[in-house]
Amino acid sequence: MLLKKNIPFTYILGKIKKELIFVSIYSIIVALMYNNFHFTRISIPIAIPTILGTVISLLLAFKSNQAYDRWWEARTLWGAILNDSRTLTRQLLTFIDVDYGTEEKRAFCERIAHRQIAWNYSLSRHLRNQDPTYQLEKWISDEDLRYVKNYTNVPVGLLEMQGNDLRLAYKLGWINEFQQVEIDRTFSRLTDELGGCERIKNTVFPATYSIYIHMSLILFIMLLPFGLIEFFGVVEIPLVIAISSSFFLIEKMAIHLQDPFENMPTDTPTTTISMTAERDIKQMLKESYKAEEKPQGTVQGPSKVFFIL
Repeated sequence: MLLKKNIPFTYILGKIKKELIFVSIYSIIVALMYNNFHFTRISIPIAIPTILGTVISLLLAFKSNQAYDRWWEARTLWGAILNDSRTLTRQLLTFIDVDYGTEEKRAFCERIAHRQIAWNYSLSRHLRNQDPTYQLEKWISDEDLRYVKNYTNVPVGLLEMQGNDLRLAYKLGWINEFQQVEIDRTFSRLTDELGGCERIKNTVFPATYSIYIHMSLILFIMLLPFGLIEFFGVVEIPLVIAISSSFFLIEKMAIHLQDPFENMPTDTPTTTISMTAERDIKQMLKESYKAEEKPQGTVQGPSKVFFIL
C-alpha cells in the first residue's frame, strides 16, 4: 500500500494523463472555434452541463462508497487473520505446555506455527493470482510442499494439514477434547476469512455500471466547454481541465479500490500484514526475527514513494 503521506502531485496526475491530454486539446479547439472563427452559436446554457454534472456526482459518490466498502471489508478480514494467527500460536504454546514438555512437543508447535506463517504468505499471493507456493520452503518441509502443490487452492491444503496435526496432538494426549475444539475454532475462523477474501476477489464489480458512468462522464466533459465559453472565454480551458480532473480522479479512485487484491499501491497491504504475523509468531516462539531491509514494490519520483503490498 502507499506508505508516504505526501504523495507527489505528478504521481496523482499520472493516473489521468491521457484523459487530461484529450480534455486539453478538446477545450482548446472549442475556444479557437468561438474566439478565432466566430462560431458563437456553439454555446449552450450552462444549466445543461450543471444538471448532468450533478447526476454524475451522485453516481460517482455511490460507486466510491461501494468500492471503499469492499476495500475496508478486505482490510477487516486481514486484520482478523493477523489476530487469529497470534491466537493460534498462543493456544499451541499454552495448551501443549512446551516449556515443561519434550523437544518433540516444541517441534510440533513450531511446525504448526511456521505453517501458519506460510499460510498467510500463500493466501496473499493466491489472492493476487501469483504463485502461492513461492518461498514456502522457508516455513514448511519438502514433503508438505509437495503435498500442497497438488491443490489448486494452496491455502486450503495448508489448513487441511493443520487439522491433521491437531488430530494427532489429541490422539497423543497433548491436548484434551476442549482444547482441540478451541484450536479447531481458530482454524474455522481462518477458513471463513479465506472464503471472505475470495468472495471479494471473485465478485466482479458490475461492468455495465462502470461503463454507463464513464460514458456519462465523457458526455458531461464534452458539453462543459460549450456551457462555459460564453461567460469565461479562453479561461474556460483551465476551468474545464480542473473540473474534469476532479471527476476523473474520483472515478480512478473508485476503480482502484474496488479490487483490493490486484497488487497495486491501493491494495490491502497483505504482505505487510503477513510480515507482522511472522514477526509476532517468531517472537512468541522465542526465535530471532529480522525485518526485511528492502520493501517490496516500486519507487517513483525524487521524493521516493515506497509501496509495500
